[in-house]
Amino acid sequence: MRVLLCVVLCCAPLAADLAQVRAEPNLEKRSRAALELAERSLKASRQAYAAGDMQQAAALLDEMEQCVDLAETSLKGTGKDPIKSPKHFKYAEIKTLLRKIEAYSQDMSVLDRPMVEKAKEKVQEVHDRLLHGIMTGKRK
Repeated sequence: MRVLLCVVLCCAPLAADLAQVRAEPNLEKRSRAALELAERSLKASRQAYAAGDMQQAAALLDEMEQCVDLAETSLKGTGKDPIKSPKHFKYAEIKTLLRKIEAYSQDMSVLDRPMVEKAKEKVQEVHDRLLHGIMTGKRK
């Protein structure tokens, strides 16, 4: 019972954090904050899964996907060329997040992996689009 209460109390602030991240006026800072929140959501999802709360774990994975989408949209909203200003785009490549998702997938039961695979595919798509923007842009 204590573990479940701990998981609920730890995860409750994440929903408020997503609203705070969306409220950030600086799009580059919003992108970075969204990626940091995505990592925290993944960590909280692992904790919820370890505590046996599958619904909470799945909800936190969905939040992680939303955070990654927000990061990508925020970077696109800056209107900056990833070739000329790669700093924030390179930070958003999210290779480490992909590795953490893969480790999470390997740590869970084979029957539970589909929920993580969906999130992993979404993050991989965003990673590929960001990397494509950095690598294939035209210099002027």
